[in-house]
Amino acid sequence: MQIVVLDGHTLNPGDLSWEPLERLGPTTIHSRTPAEQVVERAAGAEIVITNKALLPRAAIEQLPALQYIGVTATGVNIVDVEAARERGIPVCNVPSYGTKSVAQMAFAHVLNLSQRVAEHAQLVRDGRWRDSQDFCFWDFPLIELAGRTMGIVGLGAIGRETARLAGAFGMQVIAATRTAPDDAPDVRIVDLDTLFAESDIVSLHCPLTDETRHLVNRERLARMKPTALLINTSRGPLIDEAALAAALIAGQLAGAGLDVLSEEPPRGENPLLAAPNCYVTPHIAWATSAARARLMQASVENVAAFLAGEPQNVVNP
Repeated sequence: MQIVVLDGHTLNPGDLSWEPLERLGPTTIHSRTPAEQVVERAAGAEIVITNKALLPRAAIEQLPALQYIGVTATGVNIVDVEAARERGIPVCNVPSYGTKSVAQMAFAHVLNLSQRVAEHAQLVRDGRWRDSQDFCFWDFPLIELAGRTMGIVGLGAIGRETARLAGAFGMQVIAATRTAPDDAPDVRIVDLDTLFAESDIVSLHCPLTDETRHLVNRERLARMKPTALLINTSRGPLIDEAALAAALIAGQLAGAGLDVLSEEPPRGENPLLAAPNCYVTPHIAWATSAARARLMQASVENVAAFLAGEPQNVVNP
């Protein structure tokens, strides 16, 4: 079967090997594919693999040979899974490959906002410490995490790992989740309104659905403590970005650490790019070399399972 990778650069900018995938069939790998070229490049392929290149209904309907869609990610909102289901095309993702890496990034943002390490290091470079009359200085409040409350929205694998890290820092953990897991006994389950009101740090770890879009809105931001922090390493549209920017400008909360935005790359007019105490990283929580190696291996295993007649990690059964 012909295999086409629409946007291989993100998963593999050159430090991994495509050879295990190529052994499964004739393979064409495109570094990036703009929307207007998706149908042209995927034409004739039975297997199409994508990371962020969109496969909407209109594209799927123009690909009569298509039999399998592999997403080299956990989230599958880039694919019209219902249109694929109607054609009997399995859409397979890769769950849990980046659990530790994403939780690590969530805490990178927490620690950045708690200690302002980069900013203080820059002030030292600028000569502030050299010229100081005292043995130390700080320009921002320094926050000790022990004893504070971490609120986690979504207790999937990443949410549970983030809870574990919070516990290691001596934090109390509360969570809002549809299903309380058995392996998070030290987490107190609460409703969303309670979580936003009680948390010193809110960290988002839920999928993007119609129900969760703009889960963080003006009303929930108003419930947060003015000293609280908001962390998002999940999906950008979970947050009403205009409402968050307004809250930061008004001093309604102390800061935000975001690895995702509603549009990526963002346009210059995104209000969060200039909002005070808002730190945005370019959607890299998932992208450690270890996580990408696991993602590559699992993506190849998904294709091999499909070819063997036993597809796995199917999101649209």
